Amino acid sequence: MRVRIDPERCQGHGRCYDLAPGLFGEDDEGYGQVLGDGAVPPGEEQAARLAVSNCPERAVAVLQEV
Repeated sequence: MRVRIDPERCQGHGRCYDLAPGLFGEDDEGYGQVLGDGAVPPGEEQAARLAVSNCPERAVAVLQEV
């Protein structure tokens, strides 16, 4: 599982990095950014889904790896 942020949609509300600080951070302008390569470590899946469901612009997505 990986997370990503669509920079075209992100408006900088910061819910992703407030709800899942182990997965997301903020850039110099306060917009969300994925930490590392976006891989969700074991135990952080719920935080990733919470960030997705709380983004008002739907800029955060979880990508399922097969």
